[in-house]
Order: sequence, then structure tokens, then C-alpha cells
Amino acid sequence: MPVDASGDRYLTLLMQVLTDYVNISVHDGSEFVRPEYAGLDLNDLAVRRAIRAEGGDWPQRAYSMSGLKRLANMRYCIEAVVADGVPGDVVETGVWRGGACIFSKAVLDVLGAQDRWVWLADSFQGLPPPDFERYPGEFAADLSTIDYLKAGRRVVEENFRRFGLLDGRVRFIEGWFRDTLPTAPVRSIAVLRLDGDLYESTIVALDSLYDRVPPGGFIVIDDFGAVPACADAVRDFRQRRGITDPIVEIDWTGVYWRKGSA
Repeated sequence: MPVDASGDRYLTLLMQVLTDYVNISVHDGSEFVRPEYAGLDLNDLAVRRAIRAEGGDWPQRAYSMSGLKRLANMRYCIEAVVADGVPGDVVETGVWRGGACIFSKAVLDVLGAQDRWVWLADSFQGLPPPDFERYPGEFAADLSTIDYLKAGRRVVEENFRRFGLLDGRVRFIEGWFRDTLPTAPVRSIAVLRLDGDLYESTIVALDSLYDRVPPGGFIVIDDFGAVPACADAVRDFRQRRGITDPIVEIDWTGVYWRKGSA
């Protein structure tokens, strides 16, 4: 069913809360701001809001780093598969504090899509060290050492509870992707969102889960513009599989494509 006015207001406000857009200030202590913004006046509240909308910083208090545009894209993808009857669940690989999955569960609930689940795949202990022997073109930065990027499963579960969205349709796949995704129990995936940053995390997720996305489903890549190794993994996979579905830009880093014929 279409989202009514009250449902739209709820989802819009939820996006702003999950990204901490509603509380943003010029002194909110963002962990990181894109170097491209160095010439902007970060003491200008309008500038800070524009950066947050693009997901261009690492906010301290937020549940998601994705920004407003990438969360709006998740809503679009979920609404499209529900409206078009594309079967399957929502899966995110790399969930941080769970914000994008919290929002996805809210969208499904507003749409009355009670037959679809949200799956959160994560180590829940941060990212693995880069494996340059297996993946020579891997992202050079060792993100495994950054505590900010680590969020335990209990933290994520509690975040779901805060919004009243933790129930039996929220499922966790805990562990390193190389160990968990090939045998993940999810059968059909209507929306597959990859947010693992690394070449390894991206290629393992695509190799393991892409064939579970039916025609009409969506593949969303969070780090395509931000991490060259992630983009390389996507291009390598698409070339190997002969995928020509057009890649659509969401914002400065996020992209997606909708799967055509099998």
C-alpha cells in the first residue's frame, strides 16, 4: 500500500534522527569530514547540514553515517520492490550502529510488508585488516584499528529497541563475511545493500549474495565513490558476470543498480 501523509512524516523524521540531522551543530565533534570540504566554512550551520545530508562526515551521535540521500534511496528501493511484487528480504552487509537497517525495517512496517525480513550481516567487531596477498588492490588504510567504526551486536540490538523496531523479522548474521555470507540462511533478497568499504568485503558479498537477488531487485553500494578498492570490486564483478544494468549515482559515494533479466 502507498505511504500516507503520517507515514511519510514519520519516515522523514526518522531519517533525520538516525543521521542526527535534527541535532546537528557546528560544534558536534564529527570524527571525520571529507577533505573536499576543507575550504568550506564548517562554522556555518547550513554547510554542516549540507554535508550531513550527503553523508560527508562521521557524526558522533548518529545511528547511521549514510546521510539523508542514501537513506532516502533505501526507502525508494524498498517501496519499489514492494509495489512491483519483487520477492525477497532486505540485506545489509556492514551495518555499523544499525541505522540503515533500522530505517529499512521502519519502511517495511509502514508499507505493511510483514512477510519481509531485514538481515544485518556484520562482524560486530569492526573491519578486518586489509589482505594484500589475496587482494593486491585492497584499500590501503587499515580501518580495523579505528574504534569509531566498531559497534557490537548488543549495541545494534539496543538501537533497534529504542525505536520499537526489534522483533522476529530482524535477523543477524554475525562474523567475517568470508565465513558467513556464502552459507547465509537468507534465500531471496529484494534489496541488497553493501557497506563493507574493502575490496574483500564487497567482492565476497557480491559473489555470495548477488544470485539471490531476483530480477527487479536492487543492489546498493555505499562506498563506490569513497573507496577506489570498493569500486574496483564492483567493476570486476560486473565485468566477470557480464552485467550491463546501468549504475545510478545517489550522492558523492553511493550508487545502485536495478537487476534486469537473470
